[in-house]
Amino acid sequence: MILRWQQGRDTVDDLLARGRLTQVTPNRDLADTLLTQARAHLTSATTVVDADPAGAFTLVYDAAHAVLLDVVIAQLDPPLGTAFRPFTWMRPLRNHTQYPAPEHPTAQIDDVHEALPAAAGMIDAAAKLLDQMPAY
Repeated sequence: MILRWQQGRDTVDDLLARGRLTQVTPNRDLADTLLTQARAHLTSATTVVDADPAGAFTLVYDAAHAVLLDVVIAQLDPPLGTAFRPFTWMRPLRNHTQYPAPEHPTAQIDDVHEALPAAAGMIDAAAKLLDQMPAY
């Protein structure tokens, strides 16, 4: 019997049908590599935050951007959606930082300090889920 995760299935199926999400073959080694890279991004961000807050924020954003927010919220909220919700403020700030315009603020040192623990929480939650969720 194949276990299927039912929560959020309609959302994931819709994203797949519209081509906004691509289904891939599960690969635990790759997942572990991506988590290791994400943690390295957080470490790197802490070393450059004072000299390069925009670069540090981008590293933190990249560390948190391991999954699509819509999918995570659909499948995990509740109970773990709150761990991933900080991504909703990080995404536009990252975009304004990468593509600056006078009318939009860019990432500052305080933003990095707020994003670091949020991203760490997302990475930790993702790591725990790897052994709990069946492949889609």
